[in-house]
Amino acid sequence: MDTPSPSFARLAPGMVGMALVGSSVTVSRTLVDAPLFTTQAVRYAAATAILLVMARLAGVRLMWPRGWEWLWLAGIAVSGLVLFNVAVVRGVAHAEPAVIAVAVACVPLVLGVVGPVLERRTPSRQVLLAAPVVMAGAVLVEGTGRTDAVGVAWAALALACEAAFTLLAVPVLRRHSPWGVSVHAMWMAAVMLAVLGTASEGPSAVRELSGAQWAAVGYLALMVTAVAFVLWYSTVRAVGSGRAGLLTGIAPLAAAVVGTVSGGGVPSPSVWLGIVVLILGLAGGIRPPRVPAGEATGVDHSAAADSAPSLELSPEAGGRNRPRSRRAG
Repeated sequence: MDTPSPSFARLAPGMVGMALVGSSVTVSRTLVDAPLFTTQAVRYAAATAILLVMARLAGVRLMWPRGWEWLWLAGIAVSGLVLFNVAVVRGVAHAEPAVIAVAVACVPLVLGVVGPVLERRTPSRQVLLAAPVVMAGAVLVEGTGRTDAVGVAWAALALACEAAFTLLAVPVLRRHSPWGVSVHAMWMAAVMLAVLGTASEGPSAVRELSGAQWAAVGYLALMVTAVAFVLWYSTVRAVGSGRAGLLTGIAPLAAAVVGTVSGGGVPSPSVWLGIVVLILGLAGGIRPPRVPAGEATGVDHSAAADSAPSLELSPEAGGRNRPRSRRAG
């Protein structure tokens, strides 16, 4: 079988991670007036410290990168964490926020096509059919907006960076586990953002943060970064980046729900339609493929191997991984 058959248990971490990302929209509004690079540097530095403590408590052994791994991990930090923030901030100066959101909503299709290629698998027809449905639902939820040519360019960069956050992790997830990839990407991003913040906002910018902004940074560092990153990469490794990419549609869905609950008003009919379309696309894309009758009594050894906690989290010393029956995603 070219594409692993995911169970709900292996999809659940990514679903929770994307829900955390989407639900953070309300919290992030608190940081609109905060110094961007300095705030993000503090966020990723705090998230690194939190994740190191969590890894130690969980008994997870983290390994230092070697050789080409430095480039893959640095690529995640540069594109998915640093440049993505720059693209969003610069993009909204030329385009309405919905334009950037719509561009990012195209991620499922990009991951559905490019992800399996990196994983040396054939793209799943089921995922490729579901991805446009998820994209259409996300566009309906987020809405559209006006932009100029520069805004389109920034939106395209935001899309590329969002996809790179997942795709660049594929070659290193096997050895470093979701924990290791998250830790290394976060501390590298913290260093880069600290340099940018010092150069553009000044070394005293951190003092401008209010109490509410510090609380927002703390929540983002713990739940939306340390926890959500590990959950997301766990699902990417378990089911492949292509199928996991469909779960990004949960983020705008969660944002719409939280916005309504927090007093943002009742969603418009187009948003409700988008929610329905999103749910249909997700249901069609992540449901397990039908198993032929002749194979129904067989044992899915790859699923059993992937669900083993020891294989998911803790590589052996000496830089060698424990045996896996399926290629990691």
